Parts: sequence; C-alpha cells; structure tokens
Amino acid sequence: MDRGQAHTLEGVVAGLVLLSGLVFALQATAVTPLSASTSSQHIENQLKASAEGVLATAANNSSREPSSLKNAILFWGDSDGDGDEEFRGADNEDFYTSDAPSNRFGDLLGHMLENNGIAYNVYVVYQQPDGRRVEQRMIYHGEPSDNAVTASRLVTLYDDDVLHYDADGDGAAEPTGTTIDKSNFYVPDVAKSSAVYNVLEVEVVVWRM
Repeated sequence: MDRGQAHTLEGVVAGLVLLSGLVFALQATAVTPLSASTSSQHIENQLKASAEGVLATAANNSSREPSSLKNAILFWGDSDGDGDEEFRGADNEDFYTSDAPSNRFGDLLGHMLENNGIAYNVYVVYQQPDGRRVEQRMIYHGEPSDNAVTASRLVTLYDDDVLHYDADGDGAAEPTGTTIDKSNFYVPDVAKSSAVYNVLEVEVVVWRM
C-alpha cells in the first residue's frame, strides 16, 4: 500500500514538473517576442501620428492665405546672391541639413517633432513631363533608423502661384510676386493646357533620435 501511494505521488510530482516546464517554455518563446513586437508597433504608430499631425496642421488652409505647407514648397529662390536657386536659407546646396526653414512649416516641424525627440527628413516628390517621378530634398537630417515611418500629403500648384520669401524676418513666408515657371522653380509645369501647374507629394520620414 505504501509503495503504491509512493508511485502515485511520484507521478503527480512528475506531472507538475512537466507542466511547469511547458508553461515556462511558452512564456519564453511566445510572450516575450510578442511583447517586443507590440511595443515597436506602438512606437511606429505614435511616430506616424506625429508626422501626419504636422502635415495636416501645415496643410490647413485659412480663408485669408495659402497653407504653410504650400508656402514652404514655394520658399525657393536665390537668397544668398550666388546665382543659384535653392530653398531659401538652405545650408547645403538646395536643401536644409541643420536648421529648419525660417517659415511656419519649419516652426511646426521644430515644435511638434524636434522638441519631442523625433528626427525627420522632408522630401517633395513631383512629376516630370515624361511621367517620371523626381524626389527633391527639402530637409535632410541623415539616414533613418529601422523604426522610421513615412507620412505624406498631396499639394496642388497652379499656374498663378508665386515664389515666397521671408523678407521681413518674421518667420512667415510672404509672396514675392514672381510667378513660378521652369526658369525659376525646381518643379516643371506638366499640365500646360490647364490652370494646374503640377501635383506634388510632400513626404515626412520620422524616427526616434
């Protein structure tokens, strides 16, 4: 009788040990990677929401003036007197690598992204007359990390749009009165038979610093 009870007890203990091992193995192989993946996805969702928020705010047209996003696209010309056209105040040929542009879009990028530890690149993608899509850097802060995400917004330019410049240094891009064309602007006119000049896509790539 004692030997039988001992064998039964051994069986119960062995079963408990086996069950505990299975539970531990499941936690180690399933729960931990899932948690990491969920955390990474959460970070990427937050980053995308931040980038989309910047673009939505910048593209919000008021009844009195064009959007700050469109003005930033038109913030182009020979601002340093060297005869070369570039984004106004750009420190690397025709795009920015350090400071954001001195306009309201630049202020939004600094306030909503940089101040929250988010790095970013900004590109303007447009169509050539032959149908090719070309990417123009507006702001470049380096190679994005593995968790980088992209948000984009379409902006339509018209034949009567003009170049902008912050002549008075108040941080807002004001119209210069010079209408855009292929001789003074980086984007070509691809719809000559209509009032539409070109349709651009502004892309903001964001990642954690």
